[in-house]
Amino acid sequence: MKKLFILLVILGLMMPVSVMAGSNEAPMKLPAGSPVDAIKHNQEGIAHYLQGHLDVSLQHFNLAEKNGPKIGEIHFNKGLVLDKLGKHGAASMHFKIAKENANGNKHILISPILNAHIR
Repeated sequence: MKKLFILLVILGLMMPVSVMAGSNEAPMKLPAGSPVDAIKHNQEGIAHYLQGHLDVSLQHFNLAEKNGPKIGEIHFNKGLVLDKLGKHGAASMHFKIAKENANGNKHILISPILNAHIR
């Protein structure tokens, strides 16, 4: 019985953060005044994310980041994709940057998946 309990605890610890956080959050549009190319690639990234094309989505969010490196919403979106890809360390890094650059965006600041990653 003790071995079964230990096995269940180990399996519970191996569960990805996204499962625990309930990652049903959607990627975000960029704020008004963001660079045009950042907006374009962010929109493409969102469209591919919603279709389940995570690798293509990440490529577009990477291009958006090059055009707007301090836009919290881009880093939030990258965090979502990276979480779904199982790259939790990288997701945590981008969620932290998103929070630092949230500029008051409540959706970022109170995001369950973000806060589960950067505790």
